[in-house]
Formats: sequence, C-alpha cells, structure tokens
Amino acid sequence: MATFFGEVVVAPSRAGVDDEETAEETPEDREIRKELEKKREVDVVWTWKTASGSAEEESFVCSKFIVAIGHNAAAFLSSFILDSVCWEVVGVVKLWNEWCRTSTTTNVLPTDSFCLFYRLISDPTVLLCQCSCYVAEDQQFQWLEKVFGCMRKEGLQVTVLSTCPVADYKTQESTLTLQSPFLKALKTKEFKERICCPLLEQPNIVRDLPAA
Repeated sequence: MATFFGEVVVAPSRAGVDDEETAEETPEDREIRKELEKKREVDVVWTWKTASGSAEEESFVCSKFIVAIGHNAAAFLSSFILDSVCWEVVGVVKLWNEWCRTSTTTNVLPTDSFCLFYRLISDPTVLLCQCSCYVAEDQQFQWLEKVFGCMRKEGLQVTVLSTCPVADYKTQESTLTLQSPFLKALKTKEFKERICCPLLEQPNIVRDLPAA
C-alpha cells in the first residue's frame, strides 16, 4: 500500500502460478501457455549498421530519449518535430496482443501497428519513440527492459509524453471551466531543470506504459 502520494508500488501479479494451479495443469495446457507466452514476447529491432555491417548489439550512448505514448502524443511528434528531414528511422518494437498485431516484415514503415524509433541525424545521441500501438500490462516490463537495455544510462534524460481524457482529471473545479487541452508534468528528484508547466496535483496518477 502506498503511504504517501507519489510512492511507486508493485501491483499484484498473476504472472506466476501456484502449486495448486500447477498440479491441475495438463501437458497440453502447459504447451498452449508456453506458445502464448512466446507469441507475446516483445521484440526490439534496430536497423542501423556498424562498421562491420552487422546490426548494433552493444549498448549505445543516448543523451535524450523522448517517448510519445498514445495516438495523440505520437501525432504531436509527427506534426511538430518529425515533419522534417532531420530524423531517420533506426528501430522498431514488434509485439502481439489483444489490440495490436504487428507485422513480421523487416521493412520498417511509419504505421500505427509499430512502435518506431527515430534518431536525430545531426546528433545521433538524441532519440525519439512514437508508440501509438497498445502495450499490454504483461508486456510493459519487457518493453522497458529491452528498450532501455540497449542504452547506456549515464547522463540519459528521458521525457515521456502521454494524454488522458479530461473527464479522468481529478480537481475541485468543474471540468467544464478547464481550458482544454492543458499540460501537467511529473518529474523525478534527479531532474533539476526548469519544467515548462505546472506539476500534476494529487490525487491524479499516471497509468500503464507511461507510469512504467
């Protein structure tokens, strides 16, 4: 249980099975479960090449990583940042779940079915991510582990852009009087720079992949 606002807590998970469930599981059930788990694995593919001609495998330096999660945030990046020749597509996340069916093709194209990575040509340490596809709850840790596992953490600044309905915003004011859209921020204690908007008030929270 959270004892104060802003504490990060681990939600109960049904990822594991107890002894009773294991005892009742047939070999066919286990095979089906393993196949589903394999199908729901998150796959990160980087498209740039090293001097030897192979795909980059070692962790790379990243100074700024901007992640836009959801259709509105991804559209904001497309309209105001990516609408130029300054960026190149360098990677993609492929995944499969109830609401997302990504293709197995190796040809990376901007599409809602993909979670795409862009690199600033003038500064290759600056990366953007457009994640407009749905990432299921059981896939969020995989997404984080595999994406950030490719990056060196020293000096890395991460900015997450996401949206939610005004109706979900908790305030004593009437939501009818609120200017829409409006911008709020959350930050870690390590972030020392000036923020461009007011902080998100209690008891509002962030959910899903942005929270992760």
